[in-house]
Amino acid sequence: MKVIFAGTPEFAATALQALHEAGFEIPLVLTQPDRPAGRGMQLQASAVKQYAQKHGMAVAQPQSLRQDGKYPDIAREVHNLLRATPHDVMVVAAYGLILPRSVLDIAPRGCINIHASLLPRWRGAAPIHRAIEAGDVETGVTIMQMEEGLDTGPMLLIERLPIEDDDTTASLHDKLAVMGGRLIVQALRKLEQGGLSATPQPDAGVTYAAKILKEEAALDFSLPAAELACKICAFNPFPGAHGNIGNVVIKLWRARVAPGETSAAPGTVLAADEREGVLIACGSGVLRVEELQKPGGKRLPAGEFLKGFPLAGQCFD
Repeated sequence: MKVIFAGTPEFAATALQALHEAGFEIPLVLTQPDRPAGRGMQLQASAVKQYAQKHGMAVAQPQSLRQDGKYPDIAREVHNLLRATPHDVMVVAAYGLILPRSVLDIAPRGCINIHASLLPRWRGAAPIHRAIEAGDVETGVTIMQMEEGLDTGPMLLIERLPIEDDDTTASLHDKLAVMGGRLIVQALRKLEQGGLSATPQPDAGVTYAAKILKEEAALDFSLPAAELACKICAFNPFPGAHGNIGNVVIKLWRARVAPGETSAAPGTVLAADEREGVLIACGSGVLRVEELQKPGGKRLPAGEFLKGFPLAGQCFD
């Protein structure tokens, strides 16, 4: 089959690579426009664009696909391009633009989405972050037939994955990206053979994974240690959970719940050495922080961090 692919970040690029290496013909790739990035804020192509151009695929980067939106002329051009490009199906993975009904109806065999959650749990923009933040014990990938609702379409394939105690959004992202690439190849093979069936999503268990905001990364140590440990892992690598000691912002990259309780005020550093790591009193329980970063510094294991930034006896705001 011929596949038009729409996606933007590394998660999507992994799926594009899987389709390409499986031998599917990809006559057109849609991805978001280049964005400023890095210290110099130079325009940078998305991971999907970089892969597509490296392998000679045609690329389009519209600002919008909505003909009734801010860029109607651009949207109409893309609609015409999609109609003029011979293809059987569109595959979408973390594209970042809304596909209106007028686009969903173009592909003869519809639009198929790779979603990094066990639908209907964690519909929306940040399913990997929210699963870890909520303390979920498992997640997975759902291959879904797209419709106009937000991740509401019928499920085509689903595979589960346990969330390990040491998983962060970064590690879980990489596992799910590989799983998504493998599953979309399976789904299209089944579609070719006429053996792909759709199952409506259940009405029960719907949750929404709202976009991650930078403000969420400021930690409140009056919360339970278990909740804070989940937040720290969820916000690694973005936006990076942090706490303040005076005017100094310290990022906390890895943490887990330590045994025991304490009556100390939330935020109090109970211990800070190479053996114990950094133990912080919370609203309930104790948090053991294993990786930290000071402003302008590198991410360091707790023992290394403490050599240049002693925390014993201090208190996070």
